[in-house]
Amino acid sequence: MAAKESLLQLITETSTNLPPDVRRAIKKAQLQEEFGTRAALALNTIVDNIVSAEEDVQPICQDTGMPTFVVHCPVGFNQIQFQRDIEAAIVEATKLGKLRPNSVDPLTGKNTGNNLGEGVPVVHFHQWERDNVEVKLILKGGGCENKNIQYALPTELPGLGRAGRDLEGVRKCILHAVYQAQGQGCSAGFIGVGIGGDRTSGYDLAKEQLFRPVDDVNPNETLAELENYILETANRLEIGTMGFGGKVSLLGCKVGIRNRIPASFYVSVAYNCWAYRRLGVVLDAQTGEIKDWLYRDSEEKMERPEHAFSTDDAIVLQAPITEEQIRGLKVGDVVLIKGEMHTGRDEIHKYLMKHDAPVDLTGGVIYHCGPVMLQDDDGTWHVKAAGPTTSSREEPYQADIIEKFGIRAVIGKGGMGQKTSDGLKKSGAVYLNAIGGAAQFYAHCVKAVRGVDLIEEFGVPEAMWHLEVDGFPAIVTMDAHGNSLHKEVADHSLVKLEDLKDPVFA
Repeated sequence: MAAKESLLQLITETSTNLPPDVRRAIKKAQLQEEFGTRAALALNTIVDNIVSAEEDVQPICQDTGMPTFVVHCPVGFNQIQFQRDIEAAIVEATKLGKLRPNSVDPLTGKNTGNNLGEGVPVVHFHQWERDNVEVKLILKGGGCENKNIQYALPTELPGLGRAGRDLEGVRKCILHAVYQAQGQGCSAGFIGVGIGGDRTSGYDLAKEQLFRPVDDVNPNETLAELENYILETANRLEIGTMGFGGKVSLLGCKVGIRNRIPASFYVSVAYNCWAYRRLGVVLDAQTGEIKDWLYRDSEEKMERPEHAFSTDDAIVLQAPITEEQIRGLKVGDVVLIKGEMHTGRDEIHKYLMKHDAPVDLTGGVIYHCGPVMLQDDDGTWHVKAAGPTTSSREEPYQADIIEKFGIRAVIGKGGMGQKTSDGLKKSGAVYLNAIGGAAQFYAHCVKAVRGVDLIEEFGVPEAMWHLEVDGFPAIVTMDAHGNSLHKEVADHSLVKLEDLKDPVFA
């Protein structure tokens, strides 16, 4: 039982308390951004969220990802029993609301509700000739996981031209990986890079790099030079926090190598959001008790910003919102949502294409969000974490659903494409960007849960939750006049990328 309790503590701390090296990187980014910019506003909100999550012991981000454990254990250690301890701790953490139920059967679409299932959680066991057990855990959310990318060299890259089978080609691939993530992976982010291997081992190697401390130095001098170059140069792309534009787009870069076969040359990149949740513990192999913590080299406290999200000039929107109100908004406006909003993710959007909505959405607000929810014994639901999910997944549906149901505002993160932009203009609606990962910041804006639909069909994250909010802030990044901040930043960063195509390591 000691092992289970130790693992539960590890899961809880990983989900709710960012490690010092990550905090230092975010603090540094805060100092680099100019006061009053959208990037500075986003970073202040992020810091406010980090402080709240630690104080309240609640998830930093509502997407607690795919729990991935790396376990080093002595020869003869009972791995079967330890796997059971991990699974028991996962179930308990889910029940306590420290993890969101994220395990979905790919054939039936059913959520298991307890974060267990075929291949979940992911556990990698390695033996070593030491007496203790070392357990490392990373919680990597789906938004940043979806921005992972793998390149097969040689290849042609937008803005950078040909990337060959050499260090210069690798450099181009990594820069392109940062560019293509834009704000959809909750930038500013961290990347792990695997050079070589095969399709699967390359991605494993890339994710393995995310277990390194942010401020370590690569023992391979060539890779150390590459890491420093990428960290400095990628920030010239000016993608910025949340893709709002700004001076900091990347917070860390770690690179590893693995031998390859002659026919294949892969560069694999694991992109991680600013909510870089990974911790580790050293356990007594006999008792399962915690002997030491990893990644906690110091105390790195953060002060809550006095004005995390400045709303002095904000425009209040309360549903039902009129088309006239929407047509009066422009990109860059800060709005405050008051009243009812409805969550809707992938399953809800697919459902609404063929069915009526369970509630009247005329003039309403759809929030791309899969919250962490807990239910009291009397059946009352409470929101424990409620940040936005990546909106680009809804691009095939969004314009049609806006028109079909008379929706006036869509909230998410990372922006949407041309089809949605055209739909906003046609129907008189706007896209509002909330701050990705700020799950506690937004949970505090929810005053009541008015109800839920389709929870049995789709599970907690994908259900349609009806939330009463007050003072919910967001920024207009796509307006009803065809303007898009996301397109503007993407176009600008592509020009910057083209400036970096000349050889450096050739």
